Amino acid sequence: METRPYIPWKLVGDFMTDTFAAVGVPRRDAKICADVLMESDRRGIESHGCNRFKPIYIDRINDGIQNPVTKIDLLKETATTAVLDANDGMGMVASHRAMKIAIEKAKKYGMAMVTVR
Repeated sequence: METRPYIPWKLVGDFMTDTFAAVGVPRRDAKICADVLMESDRRGIESHGCNRFKPIYIDRINDGIQNPVTKIDLLKETATTAVLDANDGMGMVASHRAMKIAIEKAKKYGMAMVTVR
């Protein structure tokens, strides 16, 4: 029977956060990215977890395909909606921001929808 090696979550999270920061992702955003990837694995959604760390995120940043700094522009906003542009930045960071905006709008108006492109 094949077994996987055990690596403590803190070590994995610290490594990913440090590596994201080393390629130019601001430290706070690097932590968000690492946390999202680890949470996906914790929930059993390995297709969107830590296995995407190097081949998707680190390589794309190093190849100039993805911006390490996520500059989020608010393109349109109503009382209950918003459209954000993440400018080819980190999707996890943009989604985190969109979620915060949606929660605030929903608290005030009872519902909300925020999209990111």
